Amino acid sequence: MFRFENSVLAMVFTLEAVVEAVKNSVLETADCSHSGSAFSTLAGMSAPSLRARVRTEMIEEIKAVARRRLAVDGADLSLRGVARDMGIVASALYRYFPSRDDLLTALILEGYESLGAAATSAAAAVSEGDYRGRWIAVCAAVRDWALAHPTEYGLLYGSPVPGYSAPQDTIRPASTVVLLLSDIATAATAAGRLEPPPLPTPLPAPVRADLRALIDQRAQAEHLTADLPEDTLARVFTSWTQLFGLISFEIFGRLEGTIDARPDYFDYQANLMADLVGLPNA
Repeated sequence: MFRFENSVLAMVFTLEAVVEAVKNSVLETADCSHSGSAFSTLAGMSAPSLRARVRTEMIEEIKAVARRRLAVDGADLSLRGVARDMGIVASALYRYFPSRDDLLTALILEGYESLGAAATSAAAAVSEGDYRGRWIAVCAAVRDWALAHPTEYGLLYGSPVPGYSAPQDTIRPASTVVLLLSDIATAATAAGRLEPPPLPTPLPAPVRADLRALIDQRAQAEHLTADLPEDTLARVFTSWTQLFGLISFEIFGRLEGTIDARPDYFDYQANLMADLVGLPNA
């Protein structure tokens, strides 16, 4: 905890003078043997670079405190509450986040990026030709991330925050998991390894048109050559919603008193999703 008057924020306003004083002190006390040390590094830094470092550290501190507040306040997160926990006045936060929504967006983007990175790493750790193995690894990574970050998961997939509308730049990172699942199905299709079971319910024409538009848009944007049938993407989407529904039931306590063997149950469900898509067993 620290007060605004004595905090790093106050340093920002007089940083040039601080830099010059530090540089002069360093240059007076450092000899040639310090040329590769932190002393010479600090002495060589400009006021703008130090200011940028201070700003970056302050932003990270604000986000860390905000994440802790989310565990307490949930959707009622406020800049005032974050400022109170940091021991500073609320107006000081506006230098870094103009509004609560800007802070929420930063947390949401960070959450999606962290989740996406975990899922991507899990997929990359499995042989490209093991389509079912990659699918199961992605699903398991999403669950593991959610269990390790329940507060962040709640922000991403819990109840909508009243009055908040996510900006367009959250769409791409939010799509990482479903794109990974789609890529696995696409690769299996291109290799002639996809064997989807027949379903009695046909895909409605309007839905088929929507899915084809999505497939074509991504192919054009990313210069993809491998195609994905609309029926396969429909099954991937069904699995995608089932995956997050299953995880949400576990995270939000909906499985209490029903399923105790949750890892086994999750693995079973993930394999059912793979069966639906038609991914072969290794």
